[in-house]
Amino acid sequence: MEIDTNSDFSSIDDIKQLQNQHFLSHLSYSLSHSVYYQSKFEALDLSLEDIQSIDDIHKIPVTTKEEIERHNVDFLAVSKKQIIEYVTTSGTLGDPISIALTHQDQQRLARNERRALELCQITAEDTIQITTTLDKRFMAGMAYYLGATALGASVIRSGIGDPDFQWDNIRRFEPTVLIAVPSFAYKFGNYLLSKGIDPKTTSVRKIVCIGEPIRDSNFEPNTLHQKLTELWDVTLHSTYASTEMATAFTECNEGIGGHLLPELIYVEILDDHNQPVAMGEVGEITVTPFGIEGMPLLRYKTGDLARLHTAPCLCGRNTPRLGAIEGRKGQMIKWKGTTLFPQQIENVLNHISEIDNYIIELSLDELGLDKLKVILPDHLDEYIIAQAQRLLQQRLRVNPILEQNTAAYISNEILPKGSRKPRRFVDKRELVH
Repeated sequence: MEIDTNSDFSSIDDIKQLQNQHFLSHLSYSLSHSVYYQSKFEALDLSLEDIQSIDDIHKIPVTTKEEIERHNVDFLAVSKKQIIEYVTTSGTLGDPISIALTHQDQQRLARNERRALELCQITAEDTIQITTTLDKRFMAGMAYYLGATALGASVIRSGIGDPDFQWDNIRRFEPTVLIAVPSFAYKFGNYLLSKGIDPKTTSVRKIVCIGEPIRDSNFEPNTLHQKLTELWDVTLHSTYASTEMATAFTECNEGIGGHLLPELIYVEILDDHNQPVAMGEVGEITVTPFGIEGMPLLRYKTGDLARLHTAPCLCGRNTPRLGAIEGRKGQMIKWKGTTLFPQQIENVLNHISEIDNYIIELSLDELGLDKLKVILPDHLDEYIIAQAQRLLQQRLRVNPILEQNTAAYISNEILPKGSRKPRRFVDKRELVH
C-alpha cells in the first residue's frame, strides 16, 4: 500500500474518496480472510453487497475488546507461518489482547510512525531518544523505532527508567527529540536539575508525548504541559494510538488535535448506543484501521473517550483531528451522584505544583458503592493536602479520601515490576468479590 502524504492537504471531498477506496478494499479483505467477520456477517444476513460505500459503515456491527478476547483465534486472517511477531495490549482495563503481525503489518506500522514523526516536523537530520521499552511484546516502542529508522533519523534505544543512563545518552549522542511519557520527562528533568544540569541547556528540542494528555479538551496546555515547557526548552507534541489500531493520531505544530492519517484509518465517535455523537461532542473512539493483514478489525471500540474536530487545521491539512483523551469507559467513577473519570482528578492534582506524584484508587465499600481514594506523598504538609481537598470539591464536587504514603510506595504502584507503562489509576473493584 503506497502512502501519499499529500492527501493530508487534499480537499475534504478528496480525502473522503480516498478513505472510501481504502475502506472498501479493507472490508473485502476482512470478509474474505477473517473467520470471525464471516460468521458475524452471516449471522446478521449481511453481505459485502450491502455495504456500497463508507457511508454504509453504520450497518456493520461494532467490535469490542471482549469479542477479541473471547474469539482471538477467529480474528486471525493469515496462516501461522505468515506471522512474524506477536504483540499484546498493556492490559490497562483487564487482560491483555494478543495481536499477530505479518511482515506487511510491520511495514505498515513503520510507515504509520514515519508519518506521525513527520507531522511533528521531525526529519532525517534529527536524533531520537526512545525512552519506552522495546521488549515485553510492546508494540509502541517497536513502532517508534521502525518509524524513526524509516524516516532516516538516528535512534537511541534507551528504554524506560534509569535516569543516569538517559542522561549518559543525551550527553554522548545529543538527541534533538525525546519520545517519552510526559510525567517521566518531567521527573527526569527534575533529576537533572538535582544534579546541577539545566534541561534547557541540553540538545533536546522536541518531546513526543505518549500515554498522558498534555492539553485540555479545548486544546489549552494543561498543567503537565506547562511544567514541562518551564523545565525544558522544547516543543511538545501529543500522540494517541493503541496496539489494536496500529495507527497514531499525532499533533502538528499547531497543537490543536492529533491528525488522522486518511489512508491508514477511519474514525467514528459513538455514544453508548453505537450512534454518532454530534460533531464536537465527547464519545467513544471507534476505529477501522485500513491495510492490516494479520488481524483486520472493523469498527473497533477502543474504550477511550474524546472529541473529533473536522474544521481545517491552521497547518493547512484538512484531515479530521482527535482531541485529548477525556476518560476511559472502563474507568468511569460514580461517586455520590457524580460521574467522573480519573483524568479529571489528575487535571486538578496537576494544578498543585507541590504534588509531584499520586495514585487514584477505586474500590467498593461494604454496600457495593464506589469508594474513591487518592494517595499522596507523605512529605506534603497539611496545607497542601487541604488545598487538594478544596480544589477537588470546587472543580469536581467530590471529596475523596486523601491518604499519604511514601514516595517509594507510590512510584512502585505507578510502575510495578514488569509493567510497560505507568498507571496512576488503580481499579480494585473487581477484586472485592
